[in-house]
Amino acid sequence: MVNYGIDGKMYHVELRQGDVGEYVIMPGDPKRCKKIAEYLDNQKLIADNREYVTYTGELLNKKVSVTSTGIGGPSAAIAMEELVQVGAKYFLRVGTCGGMDIDVKSGDLVIATAAIRMEGTSKEYAPIEWPAVADFDLVNALVLAAKRINVSYHLGVVECKDSFYGQHEPDRMPVGYELINKWNAYLNLGCKASEMESAALFTVANVLRVKCATVLLTVANQERKKQNLENPVVHDTDMAIKTAVEAIKILIEKDKKC
Repeated sequence: MVNYGIDGKMYHVELRQGDVGEYVIMPGDPKRCKKIAEYLDNQKLIADNREYVTYTGELLNKKVSVTSTGIGGPSAAIAMEELVQVGAKYFLRVGTCGGMDIDVKSGDLVIATAAIRMEGTSKEYAPIEWPAVADFDLVNALVLAAKRINVSYHLGVVECKDSFYGQHEPDRMPVGYELINKWNAYLNLGCKASEMESAALFTVANVLRVKCATVLLTVANQERKKQNLENPVVHDTDMAIKTAVEAIKILIEKDKKC
């Protein structure tokens, strides 16, 4: 791999070897990094450039980092590419989603087992026949973490897209017929939720031979809204963050036993 940065730092994330731990929590929103970092011991701000904010601290005496990705696959893929070059190996995306399955309620967590590649970034890494699948060990750690902290969660496939408004206002798009037909197909296949980064991250992780999984807060569910079911808007990401932090503790404990 090529380092395009200055003074040994990666070009976009502005990190160098030693700045991050092997374990990285990846929110989309840069403003969420400080909130997540507060769960770490001895945490400090390492870098802040563009959409990429990084804090590094410790969990169970092991170095752990938090790096934001911004919105969408392209910026998320850049973050993972550059983090791997400076030493990261295990990635947990913590973000938000819109529920699709009618049983996925506002405030519930969704742990993705795989992602539908309805986005563009992954197509520049792998042929479309290649599935975007989360790492089994990391998914298991997230499930165990969710059980430990007693939070409601759903396990399954999520859809990833590039256009937020294409999802929410497909009727006004010239290709709305395609968006609507595919959305309905995904619903019939049992897709749990829709978001924007996991398909790219899972695919890039496969290419780079690192591990990645995702835990998401359900903000709301437009399918529940269509059926006039209870559907408040929830923005509190605390449970998703706590699940990711607990999952990393589980992984660290497991690694120490090996």
